[in-house]
Amino acid sequence: MGLPDILFYIFAFLTLACGVLVVANPFSRNPVTSAMFLVLTIISMAGLFVLLHAFFLAAVQVLVYAGAVMVLFLFVIMLLDLKEEERRKVKKLGLVAGLISVGAIVAIFVRSLLATQPGKDLPAPTAVGDTATLGKMLFTNYLLPFEIVSILLLVAMVGVILLSKKDLK
Repeated sequence: MGLPDILFYIFAFLTLACGVLVVANPFSRNPVTSAMFLVLTIISMAGLFVLLHAFFLAAVQVLVYAGAVMVLFLFVIMLLDLKEEERRKVKKLGLVAGLISVGAIVAIFVRSLLATQPGKDLPAPTAVGDTATLGKMLFTNYLLPFEIVSILLLVAMVGVILLSKKDLK
């Protein structure tokens, strides 16, 4: 086992561990702590991109997500003035519905994964880290998802402005 394999396992473990700590944080109920664990998740995913020789994607991951989007999340958290929430009782109906939903999604994922053969008939990679090809694919094949994400970010910014606006009565 070489150094890239060891680094893969380290980055994969950090990504999974920090991702779990975003949602189920035993250290603090403060949402800022969860946001910081999300930053660590994003940075460890960038490490995985570096191991795949996708240096541009790693840089964009850190700059866009860990930089800009996390600043937006932190502004939302600070503007809403969230206090540490008290532990609420878990409603059994909600817990059962959530577990059924997660089970259904996992079953659909496993069924579709077993029905297909991932990686079969893929063309050989032509260039490593080629940003021109990435840009062409982003603005031709994936134009609709790109525009949907931009609309979602615009709606999030408008929502932050409306939530932070004080009533002048």
